[in-house]
Amino acid sequence: MPQRKAETGPAEKALIAGVAKPRSHTNLDPMDSPATIDAATELKALIGLGRDELEAEIAGLGEPAFRARQLWHWIYHRGARSFEEMTTLSKSFRAKLAGRYSLARPEATRDLISTDGTRKWLMRFADGQEAETVLIPEGDRGALCISAQVGCTLNCTFCYTGTQSLVRNLTAGEIVGQIMLARDAVGEWPSPTHERQITNIVLMGMGEPLLNYDNVARAVKIALDGDGIAISRRRITLSTAGVVPMIKRCGAELGVNLAISLHAVTDELRDKIVPLNRKYPIAELLAACRAYPGASSARRITFEYIMLDGVNDSDTDAKALVKLLEGLPAKVNLIPFNPWPGALYACSPPERIDAFIKILQNAGLVAITRTPRGRDIMAACGQLRSESIKQRRFK
Repeated sequence: MPQRKAETGPAEKALIAGVAKPRSHTNLDPMDSPATIDAATELKALIGLGRDELEAEIAGLGEPAFRARQLWHWIYHRGARSFEEMTTLSKSFRAKLAGRYSLARPEATRDLISTDGTRKWLMRFADGQEAETVLIPEGDRGALCISAQVGCTLNCTFCYTGTQSLVRNLTAGEIVGQIMLARDAVGEWPSPTHERQITNIVLMGMGEPLLNYDNVARAVKIALDGDGIAISRRRITLSTAGVVPMIKRCGAELGVNLAISLHAVTDELRDKIVPLNRKYPIAELLAACRAYPGASSARRITFEYIMLDGVNDSDTDAKALVKLLEGLPAKVNLIPFNPWPGALYACSPPERIDAFIKILQNAGLVAITRTPRGRDIMAACGQLRSESIKQRRFK
């Protein structure tokens, strides 16, 4: 696909000169996700098991299948935190469950609330590793931004998470556990049908969801189940930097909304600020978007574009973005850069962002500027990070 050459500012020249070097993002160690055993109690974790897996566990105890349905209801619809709460189950069955299984969520070791109402939790998992989760309330709705990995392997140069090496993938239970802990915190059990505080789930936290697809998919299917957490697939968005081979599978199997972290209009620049582009360049990424199942003018693909002063924010960039997205059911989300310690960049000034978005809108693109939320507690887009490090394995 032909592309216009963007104007090159000083910051972009520094990047193209090779300031940032990406880490490897392929061949993740399958051991990076821990077993589904609560390390504190050595009991098997039930949170994260799908319906079939839960039924298999209950069958293994010699119990009838309807017990699994009851258990599902208590775990994912009512949010039970102990087996003793499950009063529709016999005392003997509850005791049997308590001796074998755990309902533990992640532990919130830090709970911060911004002046704008945004809330951020530092989640500690059973092995002591940590990731961040953010709730962004707005009027009568709220988006919960959840993480898929501890750290990240993609090394996007504008993202604070990118400064933290990948520690490991999160399990399905740790992913869905973030939703459950957030619901605990806001008192949203049993799963409401109306007037929810958590209306949307966005996989836009730490890590690349499509590099942990199996666990993400299992967690999403649990969240979608109408007899449990019951979030509509139209209210779940998965954001990817562009793991092209997994995009079609995600659409076919999950059918959730897709967001693309685009951020540049030329491969030359995107290779530097989103190093995954070296493996899956813009033309391949956009071809995968055109083939995304279910994409339409009613369900547009969101293209996220961070506004970096002097790097990717020129009029030429805006016009090139219009051309790149021609014919796609696209929505552009301009993201003012959110600062973090040691960042290479500054945010584009407001007048530059306004000029950029007017070019997009005048060309007929649906485009908005995302209002930064939670900057004062480092909860805004691109500001998430934990202090977890990968432990060396000794033979």
